[in-house]
Amino acid sequence: MSSTSHLDFSRQLVESTKQSGLDVFPAFFNVAGKRIVIVGGGDEAAAKLRLLGESNAHLEVVAPTVSAAMARALKTVPAIHRDRQFEFEDIADTALVFTAQESEQDDRLVVEAARMAGVPVNAVDRPHLCDFITPAIVNRAPVVVAVSTNGTAPVFARRIKGMVEKILPPRTGTLARFAESFRAPVAQSNLDGRGRRLFWERFFDGAPAKAALQGDLTAACGSARQLLGEDIAHPGHVSLIGAGPGAEDLLTIRAHRVLQNADVVLHDALVPLEIVRMSRRDAEIISVGKRKGCHSKSQDQINTLLVEKARQGLNVVRLKSGDPMIFGRAGEEIAILRAHDISYEIVPGVTSALAGAAEAEIPLTLRGTASSVVFTTGHDLNGKHLPDWAQLALSGATISVYMGRTVARQTALRLQQAGLASDTPVAVLENVGRPNARRLVGTLNELKNLRDERSSQAAALIIIGEAVAAIRLDICEPLEVENHQNEKQGLAA
Repeated sequence: MSSTSHLDFSRQLVESTKQSGLDVFPAFFNVAGKRIVIVGGGDEAAAKLRLLGESNAHLEVVAPTVSAAMARALKTVPAIHRDRQFEFEDIADTALVFTAQESEQDDRLVVEAARMAGVPVNAVDRPHLCDFITPAIVNRAPVVVAVSTNGTAPVFARRIKGMVEKILPPRTGTLARFAESFRAPVAQSNLDGRGRRLFWERFFDGAPAKAALQGDLTAACGSARQLLGEDIAHPGHVSLIGAGPGAEDLLTIRAHRVLQNADVVLHDALVPLEIVRMSRRDAEIISVGKRKGCHSKSQDQINTLLVEKARQGLNVVRLKSGDPMIFGRAGEEIAILRAHDISYEIVPGVTSALAGAAEAEIPLTLRGTASSVVFTTGHDLNGKHLPDWAQLALSGATISVYMGRTVARQTALRLQQAGLASDTPVAVLENVGRPNARRLVGTLNELKNLRDERSSQAAALIIIGEAVAAIRLDICEPLEVENHQNEKQGLAA
């Protein structure tokens, strides 16, 4: 490819990624009891027959000859086989038509006939002839999830289908039908709109759904009737959720589910908006972000908000970067919730030390090198005595220093003064879990001269210890250091 054509291709690629509108609109055809005709007897037609065999339609295959795959499909899928060439009359009273023949000309004849009859038609592997496309389907009838890339990346669609299948339990359809049986009783109850929503939240999050997914419909029915008879008034609940280091796909399934039920979301500044937007569409979003030197809400104000919102009977989410129990001040929030007798739960997240080590391929523990790991901040280095974690560094532990950039120099100086070797490997991981992540690698001696100017606002984690020597060097940059003319004076400072 020439440089000019490569440039044109790049421009086209950029333009295509800007397009967010739908070229196809997702919809579901009602095919129960209706005829669907498949024209063709090859392997592609057989694949469509097997797929359509999961529906409640009446299936017909029109083909003078059939492949071995089609012969097997006809034995397992209830369908009529018309052993002849396609005729226009085959389309009469048909809901859908599929054509999968060897010749595009033969497929075109079927497409034209279907369009003359006003019947939607799909020509397999010929998207330019199709009125509709067939998505990758996750079947938990009556729950159906369809995944489509509009024919641009079918392998990717199948991968997404696999992800969805892992999430949806096998008895998801049973749960949906069971829920349908309670729609009328709930509608006829005295519950208002919010009360009905709360009922269904408890239904799907509690004992009724759990029993239905286990196949015990008797227990599920009893639990649902008991729930319907209870006072549905919501006392309010707070969920302390770890959003992880920033990557959307590191958010846990439980965290996503709780976000979907939230009435109010209080989020930190470091939580990406893409994750905040995973909450329910009508949830109240409140930024309570705290960055170094800039606090939009004090911790006392955050505590007050948590209590006020929960007392209004709302589901409140406190969304924190990383894990709420690691430097997330969750202890203070738990204490205030306990003091006001407000129910709460903690949903763990992936803390930045674990995510950063995984990205950089640093084994935080390494047999024969480091048998322990410490999560700490460097802000307790101001006293005369070294903190306990500094003593652990001397014994070979891997030290992960959170919020470490502004204390990098002081951390390195104190550790060297205590006797840690100046050539001890060090990594500075910035913006862990994000597209703009940086990984700087060097030694403890270089850490004390770490240059601040370029990335001083970046969230940084410092990892110190011999285990850092195993880091993946091809994705790292050398530590950027400043030259200090009087290093002895720096050590004495």
